Amino acid sequence: MFEIENTLSFNTDKIIDGTEYDYVTRTSLNQGILCTTGFVNSENINPAGTWSLGLLQMDFFYREKPWYAGQFVRKIIPKIEINKASRLFFSTILNKQKQRLLSVLVRDVDKIFRDTKIKLPTKCKQIDFEFMENFVAELESRRVAELESYLLATGLKDYILTEQEEKALNDFNSLEWKEFNLEKLFGKATRGKRLKSDDRIIGALPFVTAGEADEGISAFIGNRVEVFESNTTTIDMFGSAKYRNYRYGADDHVAVVHTEMLPIKAAIFVTSAIHKAAHTGEFNYGHNFYAKDADALNVKLPAKGDVPDYEFMKNYISAIQKLVIKDVVLYADSKIEATKSLVKTSK
Repeated sequence: MFEIENTLSFNTDKIIDGTEYDYVTRTSLNQGILCTTGFVNSENINPAGTWSLGLLQMDFFYREKPWYAGQFVRKIIPKIEINKASRLFFSTILNKQKQRLLSVLVRDVDKIFRDTKIKLPTKCKQIDFEFMENFVAELESRRVAELESYLLATGLKDYILTEQEEKALNDFNSLEWKEFNLEKLFGKATRGKRLKSDDRIIGALPFVTAGEADEGISAFIGNRVEVFESNTTTIDMFGSAKYRNYRYGADDHVAVVHTEMLPIKAAIFVTSAIHKAAHTGEFNYGHNFYAKDADALNVKLPAKGDVPDYEFMKNYISAIQKLVIKDVVLYADSKIEATKSLVKTSK
């Protein structure tokens, strides 16, 4: 049903400005897309209607448009016609082969892929594409309904900017910014305490350590540890700051900045300012960021006179949130209307 072929790769220094073609690498992030580019050459371009396979995590991603590839990427070419409604089904089938492909050497991937057998729904001894389409449509309908409920419950359904939010966006480039010391704003930062992996008891409390994966949450514990309040900011040993909207524990490579008295959206703004000031490359395994470094850290914030303008920060983050969520809300609304139309038609 599929053929696997090498892709002709080129290095990133050949990339030119453009938005027409995806440059796909072996990463699992962003559907494997490192960046987009303009036309480079016809020799390296891969056709639309294929899947890419990154030879790192063995992730399959469907490609809607022609694409270029970096090193260690294969293209998967369907030998049968697969319509749009069935592509998600086949993407799932392909990605079910990940563990098998990860268990072999890269040089053997092509052979193992070609020898692999897959199971598909059939009807009258033919592939049942209609079932696949209906199955995917049903799952999509359920997920969109869940998304709609979430947007309503969280208040994210409203994407219309208020007068204050529009003003915050318009005023951003003419703001007065000043430097403020973290300790003077929020008091002394608190250092977490070490809790070895072997000593952790399974529970419900997020336990924050250094790292980017899962926002630094390495486990959910039931140990009796110091619990930090929500609406606070953590800074790990590398100077990476993250906003926490939940209660949590933290290990000794994490400093907690006590922003809990701020409005939530203002605290998110402050977290971004902290990250910009602390995550500069100065801190690493040999030179860790600690709570004392947080106390000495100066951050630039919008100011009104000699004090931070938290009202502006709150309105600005609220405006950005609405701009980001708008497309999601409109997508959910269009999908719901499309589902209603199908139901009426079927009746």
